[in-house]
Amino acid sequence: MPPLFVPTDEERKLVESMSGFGVPFAQISALVRGGIDEDTLNKHFKSELVQGKAKANAKVGQTLFQKATQGDTSAAIWWSKTQMGWKETKEVELTTTKELTGIRIVRATIE
Repeated sequence: MPPLFVPTDEERKLVESMSGFGVPFAQISALVRGGIDEDTLNKHFKSELVQGKAKANAKVGQTLFQKATQGDTSAAIWWSKTQMGWKETKEVELTTTKELTGIRIVRATIE
C-alpha cells in the first residue's frame, strides 16, 4: 500500500521558506494542501522546518556581522552583548547616617 502522504518538491520548498520567515507550524500546516495535521507536517517536513530556520538565522547573522564590522554602532553593541557576553552594569552606592538593622546589601546590579 502506498504512503498516504508524499510531499512534493514544491511543498518542501514552501515549508522551508515559511519556516525561515518564522511562520508558526500551525499556520504552515494550514497552507499545505489546504490544511494538514501538524503531526503530518513534523513527520514529513522535519528537515525543511529545521533547515528553513537555520538558513534564515545564518542570513540574518551574516547581515548583522557585516554591519557590526563596517562600523554600525548599534549592530556592534548588540553583537557584543549576545555573542561576546558583554553587558551593561550600573553600580549604585548607598550611604546613610542612620543605623540599618536587619538589612544586608551584598551587591546590587542593574542590568
